[in-house]
Amino acid sequence: MIEHYYAVIMAGGGGTRLWPLSRQKRPKQMLNLTSQRTMYQMAVDRLDGLFPPQRILVVTVAEQAEQLKAQCPQIPDENFLIEPMPRGTASVVGYAAVALQARDEDAIMAVLTADHYIANIERFHRLLCSAEQVSRQGYLVTLGIKPTYPSTGYGYVQRGKQLGIFGDNPAYEVIRFKEKPDLETAERFLRQGDHDWNSGMFIWRVKRILEEFHLQMPDLAQKLDKIAADWNTPERWETIKTLWQQITPQTIDYGIMEHSKMVAVLPAEGLIWNDVGSWESFFEIVPPDDDGNIVLAKEYIGMDVAGSLLHAEASGKLIALLGVKDLIIVDTEDVLFICPRKDAQKVRELVARLKDYGLNNYL
Repeated sequence: MIEHYYAVIMAGGGGTRLWPLSRQKRPKQMLNLTSQRTMYQMAVDRLDGLFPPQRILVVTVAEQAEQLKAQCPQIPDENFLIEPMPRGTASVVGYAAVALQARDEDAIMAVLTADHYIANIERFHRLLCSAEQVSRQGYLVTLGIKPTYPSTGYGYVQRGKQLGIFGDNPAYEVIRFKEKPDLETAERFLRQGDHDWNSGMFIWRVKRILEEFHLQMPDLAQKLDKIAADWNTPERWETIKTLWQQITPQTIDYGIMEHSKMVAVLPAEGLIWNDVGSWESFFEIVPPDDDGNIVLAKEYIGMDVAGSLLHAEASGKLIALLGVKDLIIVDTEDVLFICPRKDAQKVRELVARLKDYGLNNYL
């Protein structure tokens, strides 16, 4: 275990792309999508041996905190940082940085997620150890995933000169950080071969990221300074609640990473990473059967079914499929959702339409 090194798990998202299984009151990090453990529990499990529970912080919203505490009771209650309302990942990172600064002025933080899939835990630990070394040189470090297709949903980092070998991992200076490009740009990045997907996992010294907030997001930095001033007083929570309402939502990617002059990337080949960002992504992490199907249902019978995903929660209910190809079928207690696999990314649009029609009880 590395001295002054802390893990911060962002665990307050809603996960609308996995609707109708993932809901506002039961987001995807609380679901056991790929194993008997929930996504959040697996995120905590894979830190074992590198971060003790006392050095794991969880940032979430009040509606989810108690469930998360129950799922991983080894994390101390005081390590849960409650957001009054979601304001984007920039405020999450700032909040955690203020908390760690009050605890340990030499703190280094690994900003991680509660809803990603990582299969190679040993590789993950080695990368985090290497990234900690790079961060000591003043860099904001991200882990880079080798692109497999021209995604418009990920941020990209362009590798520049090699900074050296840290542990057994090379680190590269980032020439440019580009968040969610259009398709033409993403295709060009893929052809160039020097771009990685930004995994959304970051490592940096707390002092450095707070400096970046003051440089690039001065309005948020001012609010963080006020929270820091009241951190060890009885007024802390009231200050947070008051100031949080005034924060303009922004991601750490747009707010900081795109404009920082000292960003480094560690290529993370072999990590076996997936952000489980859509129903289609299940085909990358769950082995399909001989017909290319993924069946996650207790009682099922099928004939002439190929390339399809079935996820059914109910027991005592037979799901029967005939002549089905390339479909996503999700059956929950109150919603039956069916769509072609090619349209799986459009779930967000459908969820937005629920709001338009006043069907908020299904959100």
